[in-house]
Amino acid sequence: MIQISVISVHVRRVSIVGRGGGTAASSGAHLTKYSNITDPVTGQKKLIVDEAIVPPASVFDFRITLDSPMSLTLDGGLDGIAHAWEVFMGTSGPAYEKVKEVAELCIRLIVEGLQRVKQDKGDLEGRMSLGLGTDLGGYSIMLGGTSGPHLGSFSLIDVLTHGRACALLNPYYTLLFAPVIQDQLRIVGAIFREAGYIKQRIDNLRGRELGLAVPNGMIAFAKDLNFPTTLKEAGATREHIDKMLTSAKNPQLKSKLQNMPTPMDAEKGDVDRLMRLVLEAAFIGDLSLIP
Repeated sequence: MIQISVISVHVRRVSIVGRGGGTAASSGAHLTKYSNITDPVTGQKKLIVDEAIVPPASVFDFRITLDSPMSLTLDGGLDGIAHAWEVFMGTSGPAYEKVKEVAELCIRLIVEGLQRVKQDKGDLEGRMSLGLGTDLGGYSIMLGGTSGPHLGSFSLIDVLTHGRACALLNPYYTLLFAPVIQDQLRIVGAIFREAGYIKQRIDNLRGRELGLAVPNGMIAFAKDLNFPTTLKEAGATREHIDKMLTSAKNPQLKSKLQNMPTPMDAEKGDVDRLMRLVLEAAFIGDLSLIP
């Protein structure tokens, strides 16, 4: 049995972070205003957001991740990508250029880091790339908010770790939002193409063609990491879909719907009309179900 210890204490108002579920690969747990609790009876995770959680300074020696289980490392890395990508998809206006810079570097560092660490878990440069990238993922969620994939992950705790749940759902939500995130798609698509997960050129793609190329690249990346790419493959049931839809209608989680590139309004039926199709597509792996 592998025992994981969690250390997070304040010493002279500096956060000292040790190994733990959110920090073993570094997913920004030591940097943000976010935390969560899990109700073991309902199997539902709930979010805590408070500026008091943010330390004035943090110390993280990435060498402590060298003996982290590979599954935990991969989970943290994919969680970091989800942080940056969900925020990047949902950002517009004056903040866009800053978020774009952070997200592009974050995703590039994590993809490269995961490729290296997968080949050699003791690759310190790969660990540094992964750690710095996921730190930028944590920075991303201080600049903006996550959306659908994070929301769905809260209802999948009995079948998937958080990072895997977000990684699984993100390609499907990406296609749904494709018409309004064309610039974001080209940027992240270039990263996955350089890494070998998208074969065709994407600079001349538009609309749904571009919207399909990038999610397929994300899915290829997940398969390369031996991650499940459908809810059914991961052990989820249609009851999980109903649970995710019910959770999405909870007023406490309204911010996740509002953070979407095309915000959903539960009261207007958007959750049942649009989110259900995304989750059905994710259940069987059929992108064509997404409008």
